[in-house]
Amino acid sequence: MDPRLLELLVCPVTKGPLTYNRERQELVSRSARLAYPVRDGIPVLLETEARTLSDEELEQ
Repeated sequence: MDPRLLELLVCPVTKGPLTYNRERQELVSRSARLAYPVRDGIPVLLETEARTLSDEELEQ
């Protein structure tokens, strides 16, 4: 994920910042408790495609 692109992207739900999880290939919105997939290098910023983060994941 290009760091410059990551600076521009925000969570579509909260408009808050996203962090990149390289291992899971996801963009994480801690404020929305959602993880958006990155498929073939393209972020899929749709709430319907995101998975909900568990409490354990948010503590990391």
